[in-house]
Amino acid sequence: MAKLYTEAKPGITHRDVNAKLAQNRYLLNMRKHWMLYLMIIPGLVYYLIFKYVPLMGSVIAFQNYQIFKGMLGSSWVGWDNFKFIFTYQDFYHVLRNTATIATYHLVFGFPAPIILALLFNEVRLMLFKRVVQSMFYLPHFLSWVVVGGIVFELLSTQGVANLVRGWFGFEPILFMQQQSYFRTIVVLSGIWKEVGWGTIIYLAAIAGINPNLYEAAVMDGANRWKQTLHITLPVLFPTILVLFLLNIGNFLELGFDQIYNLLTPMTYSVGDIIETYVYRAGVLQGQYSVTTAIGLFQSVIGFALLWIFNRMARKTEQGLW
Repeated sequence: MAKLYTEAKPGITHRDVNAKLAQNRYLLNMRKHWMLYLMIIPGLVYYLIFKYVPLMGSVIAFQNYQIFKGMLGSSWVGWDNFKFIFTYQDFYHVLRNTATIATYHLVFGFPAPIILALLFNEVRLMLFKRVVQSMFYLPHFLSWVVVGGIVFELLSTQGVANLVRGWFGFEPILFMQQQSYFRTIVVLSGIWKEVGWGTIIYLAAIAGINPNLYEAAVMDGANRWKQTLHITLPVLFPTILVLFLLNIGNFLELGFDQIYNLLTPMTYSVGDIIETYVYRAGVLQGQYSVTTAIGLFQSVIGFALLWIFNRMARKTEQGLW
């Protein structure tokens, strides 16, 4: 068809014809599945309003921003804000705290839902499985204000942790005032809150595994551990890799809510992260340009890590792009 069309109109190339055919197929597909495209619109509007439009505010990082003058009236200072944060001693301290806690989250928090999903997969009593899953899902729906209050109550001098210590003759400890315990508390509370919710994707991936693979493994004499090691985990690997890449892109974005609700004056030296510093300096002190520069620095580091690890993942024929 394309050949006859080009012969009838010599000025039109095969490339033009293929582009026209592709456009017609796209329009036909939109007419056929118009309801699906209609369902996409709210998500596109959300990302446009809350993700892409705010990107224009990044220019504040290159200005001496004055709130009453706005972006159009504020003077430009170039890279001065970035030079300031890289010569500011407290910034490196905050960056080190953020990187340390983020590493703990990645090392201990990322594998937690994978392990829990594998354990759920081995439970055969469905009623017990559903009850336990619901118990693990529930903390996800609690705000960090509520979770922070629970953590403070459990670890107070009259809390459960010190009550158990008292049974063995140990003196009570102010856990939330001790620098040595703070990062452990942050990681464990984060795992407790989100581990159940994180298992949903992995359980869905496990449910999609062909049962014939397990039946063949049983015929070959493989026990449950070997089935998990040689069937379940290899099939889960693409899902694990994609979620790992999504996590590594937010490596320096720990979340303001958790840290802010768990911080105490005694633990600022080990718990003050970029988000809490930006809140103090940007919101409370009005240093909008400096804190915007810090946020832009976070985004650049996150994108760089994502690009590097995605390039490494491409060697296994996986990756986000």
